[in-house]
Amino acid sequence: MTLTLFPIRLLLIVTMMLLAWPFTFFATLGSSDQEPEQPPATWRKVVDFLLKAIMRTMWFSGGFHWVVMKGQQASPPEASILTLAPHSSYFDAIAVTLTMSSIVMKAESRDIPIWGTLIKYIQPVFVSRSDQDSRRKTVEEIRRRAQSRGKWPQIMIFPEGTCTNRTCLITFKPGAFIPGVPVQPVVLRYPNKLDTITWTWQGPGALKILWLTLCQFHNRVEIEFLPVYSPSEEEKKDPALYASNVRRVMAEALGISVTDYTFEDCQLALAEGQLRLPADTCLLEFARLVRGLGLKPETLEKDLDKYSESAKMQKGGKLGLPEFAEYLGVPVSDTLEDMFSLFDESGDGRMDPREYVVALSVVCRPAQTLDTIQLAFKMYGSQDGDIDEDTLSSILKTALGVAELSVTSLFQAIDQEGAGRITFADFCRFAEMFPNFAEEYLYPRQTHSDSCAQTPPTPTPNGFCADFSPENSDVGRKPFRKKLD
Repeated sequence: MTLTLFPIRLLLIVTMMLLAWPFTFFATLGSSDQEPEQPPATWRKVVDFLLKAIMRTMWFSGGFHWVVMKGQQASPPEASILTLAPHSSYFDAIAVTLTMSSIVMKAESRDIPIWGTLIKYIQPVFVSRSDQDSRRKTVEEIRRRAQSRGKWPQIMIFPEGTCTNRTCLITFKPGAFIPGVPVQPVVLRYPNKLDTITWTWQGPGALKILWLTLCQFHNRVEIEFLPVYSPSEEEKKDPALYASNVRRVMAEALGISVTDYTFEDCQLALAEGQLRLPADTCLLEFARLVRGLGLKPETLEKDLDKYSESAKMQKGGKLGLPEFAEYLGVPVSDTLEDMFSLFDESGDGRMDPREYVVALSVVCRPAQTLDTIQLAFKMYGSQDGDIDEDTLSSILKTALGVAELSVTSLFQAIDQEGAGRITFADFCRFAEMFPNFAEEYLYPRQTHSDSCAQTPPTPTPNGFCADFSPENSDVGRKPFRKKLD
């Protein structure tokens, strides 16, 4: 197939894209931010028809001979937003080209030769990574179009925000649900015997997937439009609740589970720092609870110094639940109680805020081990900036999210003079000399792959395995009250 079918299909696909380019180029002359004509001009309808035909021919050339469409696509006034899941590949663009819906995508895409012009034709909402205010502007633009009563094309949004392997639906991002307007859920299926479609952060790369898929004689895809989902008043006020309920409807239609883990959780667990997370870490649970409080780990890094200074002023004093709520600036809730219990190991209703800061630092910057350790030394250290073995144990247990950890051999290796105390400079020098110190001194008998390969006898919500098995989904479970069950 590589020597026969693949080059022919690739040539046909490139030909179709080149054929579509002149139509989109002339149709996009001028400002793409102008509100579309109502009703659409005749020339626009003709271009739409021709482009849909060309795109369908392109997918046919790629082996997608039959695209099964189920359900009925709602009109823009009925549902201005289409939420599509699971998002697992760039082949999901089939649904975009067949409906000519707008999408949300990075601004750099418009500069891609030929493809960028095709993208601009569908009037996407561009997100700029260089603009710090881009997220707010994107949400405002989605809201403006969604509330235009059908004047703009429907926006097709992939609320998962990243590609997954379709075994479960991860947490939906709230962007599509903030406007509070009805949405139409759309589910995708690729019922092929051999999966050459899935494109995630682990596994085959984009070019290999293209090669494998074009070498398949026939590729199947199903696109199902579910009934329009109209939000309740409560859902309009709570986009996270709205997103969760729509996700549940889509998961039921797909016959798969849901998980509250996100792509950021996977980045945390697989981060290549010097302190990799063990299988029984509770930091993934901690990150989930942080998001549940309405806090965003990805934006909290700038607040770490503020939290650490406040925690240092406690001078080792512990906080109760009301004081902890005031420390975070959030109301007391079940979610906060669950987070509080992760640090209340003794069960006396008190916790050390320094542990929260260390855990938050790991979640915000998982690969920057030494930055987290330095922050911890500043909070825990004496006036001379040094700590003892018990303090190092407390820091590393929190940084790894475990209840038990022996650091005696590591401490003795760093404290070569036998002073009984070490500074951050001592720790840093040792880490430079032995970058893999954690493997030898903290968990020499355990490797990440071994821990993930073992199947626990019962679900372990506070544990982690890289496949995010939906069988271990924590949806509907009773919250755990300790770091380690």
